[in-house]
Amino acid sequence: MLDHLIRGATVVDGTGGPPYTADVGIRDGRIAVVAEPGTLTEPAVTTEDATGLVLAPGFVDPHTHYDAQLFWDPYATPSMNHGVTTVAGGNCGFTLAPLHPDRPEDADYTRRMMARVEGMALRALEEGVDWTWSGFREYLDALEGRIAVNAGFMVGHCALRRYVMGADATDGQPTPAQLDAMLALLHDAMDAGAWGLSTTQSATHSDGDGRPVASRNALPEELLALSRAVGEHEGTQLEAIVAGCLDQFSDEEIDLLVDMTATAGRPLNWNVLTIDAAVPERVPRQLVPSERARRAGGRIVALTMPILTPMNMSLGTFCALNLIPGWGDVLALPVPERIERLRDADTRAEMLRRADSKEAGVFRRLADFARYVIGDTYSAANEGLTGRVVRDIAAERGQDPFHCLVEICAADELRTVLWPMPTDNDPASWALRRETWEHEDIMLGGSDAGAHLDRMCGAPYTTRFLGDCLRGRRLVPLEKAVKMLTDDPARLFGLRERGRIEEGFHADLVLFDPERIDAGPATLVHDLPGDSPRLDSRAIGIVSVRVNGVETLRDDKVTGAVPGTVLRSGRDTRTVSTA
Repeated sequence: MLDHLIRGATVVDGTGGPPYTADVGIRDGRIAVVAEPGTLTEPAVTTEDATGLVLAPGFVDPHTHYDAQLFWDPYATPSMNHGVTTVAGGNCGFTLAPLHPDRPEDADYTRRMMARVEGMALRALEEGVDWTWSGFREYLDALEGRIAVNAGFMVGHCALRRYVMGADATDGQPTPAQLDAMLALLHDAMDAGAWGLSTTQSATHSDGDGRPVASRNALPEELLALSRAVGEHEGTQLEAIVAGCLDQFSDEEIDLLVDMTATAGRPLNWNVLTIDAAVPERVPRQLVPSERARRAGGRIVALTMPILTPMNMSLGTFCALNLIPGWGDVLALPVPERIERLRDADTRAEMLRRADSKEAGVFRRLADFARYVIGDTYSAANEGLTGRVVRDIAAERGQDPFHCLVEICAADELRTVLWPMPTDNDPASWALRRETWEHEDIMLGGSDAGAHLDRMCGAPYTTRFLGDCLRGRRLVPLEKAVKMLTDDPARLFGLRERGRIEEGFHADLVLFDPERIDAGPATLVHDLPGDSPRLDSRAIGIVSVRVNGVETLRDDKVTGAVPGTVLRSGRDTRTVSTA
């Protein structure tokens, strides 16, 4: 007997093939049968009519930071609401394990680092996670049996360094014995099921004290030794962030990434490729590592988002504006001093000069303050400004846009929420995206879901992209869009029997209405431990989500079931050839 039967669905199976109508039966967490409508005679415990609805494999998000959130939110919201059934965590070199058992202060260091570098609420990290583990196996075991989605995790280079080197990890080099200890820890983590190694050398990544995170000090010899260890385990990967990921790679960064993947003999992915027709040279440069890697026997995959992710800014709290060269010192001052400096015309002029200089790189796009939209405000002086564009307000006041924006924020003691209007929402940029998506080493993803919680909301990229493909720009047909969200990441990670609707595969499924599929606007909610805020976006048109055959969501409401599994390398992943 079948556990559940979905009748008459329009099946988009993840292979890229054309849609077809079928009855799909589920038994013991797997897809038991895919048959022509009306031909099944085997009874089912439950049945539903899916006429007019699309049945697709559950979406796979290749870049998340749900490492902490899953402890207080086993449903990985809002990702699961938007059809995601599998998440990859432990990215960018940051993980919650291993933690040295004799240094309880390391847990506090990790919490403060995650709060700074990944924008996680410190109170949520303190109150929502029990921090009882030491080794990576204990961390994975702590999640097993309590999550609604499938989740796999890389092990973070920063955690390895901190465990072995202590406080010296942020500015020192390991001795040969310490490097051996790091390698042993990495082997132990992969034996336990870690998907491989993640690391960062990005200049934007600092710890809770404002110092470079530990892996930024690693020399190529250390990274290659760790990469070699990754290649000794079944079903493993590499994920790396370098400074050039945000704009354009240097020659040295290209050499490093190519050497890492070739040494490991494993795929390496990086996040995130920004596509903008105003900078046409960026995409060719960012694909040079992929081309060189293939010649060297490796593979490098660039993640890119198929939507423009809403991201808010503030002059009051840490955000991307702090990363503009020369801005961090001003924006780190106590609020009264910060307001005084920002109101100084010479200071503003210098900040604008730095923001518009070549050294600002990709952050130059944030400097067009005339295009900012005012979000939430908190003072009577700013009443009625929410939703208005700074350009219009500045014209009314006879001020330049940045001066106008500063005065608005100062009236709110810098609490004003600011929404920059994207500069790359033009037809030429969307045409360039469609062209770039055709490249064999480009993959959709990079949501950062679980991180930067009150600043951005990338999790809804799946539903928003599908809605755009069906009723918007229609850049790719539905069957290709689904493949890009399911089978492509599943194949990159070597997921066993996931990513397609096929007999014998795990029944990770999403049922949606093609006439309605979309994502609602990002709104600020206070539902994290400690009443901390985050941005949320409701899914539109998602009828049902199933993980390992069990329904976890119906009509945008979680069912309470937690059928997800911790996906462990080797057992749940196979080695992906880089040949």
